[in-house]
Amino acid sequence: MQITEIKEYCISKHKAYEEFPFGSIPVCYKLNNKIFAQLYPKACDYKITLKCTAEYGQMYRMMYPDIVVRGYHCPPIQQPYWNTVFLTDFPKDVLFDMIDHAYDTVWKSFSRKVQMQIAELDS
Repeated sequence: MQITEIKEYCISKHKAYEEFPFGSIPVCYKLNNKIFAQLYPKACDYKITLKCTAEYGQMYRMMYPDIVVRGYHCPPIQQPYWNTVFLTDFPKDVLFDMIDHAYDTVWKSFSRKVQMQIAELDS
């Protein structure tokens, strides 16, 4: 899967934007200042780390052992809520479902008031 496809898909999410808070890598995708995806686009380290619920994260780690792992960069207390996916030969449709879930998880973390404020930015 091409890096540009992943970037375009992440940025296509409602009010999502790209940012580089840690330098040129990882490329972070955020919604309202909260990260939902971190892309590592180097060929030697081609992976993405995605926000998730603990249950959802565990399910994908069981389905794709050694390809989907707990967020490698996170402290142990946060690891169940992040999955790192090694992207070589990973199914595109599954990855896009995981990105959707990451975005939705961040969206649902906001109060209804904040969700409404984000939605009103369209007007």
